[in-house]
Amino acid sequence: VQLQASGGGLVQTGGSLRLSCGASGRTFSTYRMGWFRQAPGKEREFVAGISGDGSITYYSDSVKGRFTISRDNAKNTVYLQMNSLKPEDTAVYYCAATMGARWSQDGMDYWGKGTQVTVSS
Repeated sequence: VQLQASGGGLVQTGGSLRLSCGASGRTFSTYRMGWFRQAPGKEREFVAGISGDGSITYYSDSVKGRFTISRDNAKNTVYLQMNSLKPEDTAVYYCAATMGARWSQDGMDYWGKGTQVTVSS
């Protein structure tokens, strides 16, 4: 599976962005998809995840209520809608795919290249 994230950019505090991650292959719906982020000097952290059919979502406490993950299996794409952005959301955002059960770096099978999100104060 090859993943390509896009949609990052510069936004002011309180603004919104939508990230997209397109995937290759015909088995996209069998993968649980996740978004992670890594800020400068910090470890990569889990942000949000979604089940293969899109019926179950998972969020870190830091983004719950502000971010929404969704997927369109017909388009082989997963999205991350980010609202009420804060400066502490500034990071490189990565999408990842797994057939496993753990939302951790070593639990993901495939990674896309990241997309930079910068939130100005």
